Amino acid sequence: MHKASLSTAEFLAIAHQNPINAELLDLLRDLRIPQCHLTAGCLFQAVWNHRTGAPIDWGVNDYDVFYFDDSDLTEEAEDRVIKLVSKAAADLGAKVEVRNQARVHLWYERRFNAPYPQLSHARDGIDRYLVACTRVGIDAASGELYAPDGLEDLAAGVLRLNPMYPDSRQFEAKARSYQDRWPWLRIA
Repeated sequence: MHKASLSTAEFLAIAHQNPINAELLDLLRDLRIPQCHLTAGCLFQAVWNHRTGAPIDWGVNDYDVFYFDDSDLTEEAEDRVIKLVSKAAADLGAKVEVRNQARVHLWYERRFNAPYPQLSHARDGIDRYLVACTRVGIDAASGELYAPDGLEDLAAGVLRLNPMYPDSRQFEAKARSYQDRWPWLRIA
């Protein structure tokens, strides 16, 4: 029987077992990008892979980096940060997706045909993930875990709709895609 609890220290240790996560966090810290967080699948999938005995990076397509800089909302400013991270991470052999959460509202509706509020922090972007237990990020500067829903559902594999983003159609599709890869996950 697998325990349905996970401490912050255990989560961070599992996340750092993926050498890309560990190296990426080190280089992001050194780059001093404002409100920079490593987030999404590279973190929560590590927990699910650890539980099932799969390679820690199994199923990770990319490594998501959120930051927040509202001093310049141009595409050019974001592209400079993307190129900075890309150059620093070139030796990692991984796809790194960098997004300034201060400017998502400028393009989201055009791309996804749905409104998106103007955010005030990088963590606000993490807060909008469809599946509540996947709302996790590691602050690159401090190494602190951001997990507004705690870690119990993540450890237990319970997928719940995020009440801050109650799109049941998109949630169902996302949750089913996770369940296809980790059949033991349970949709609540």
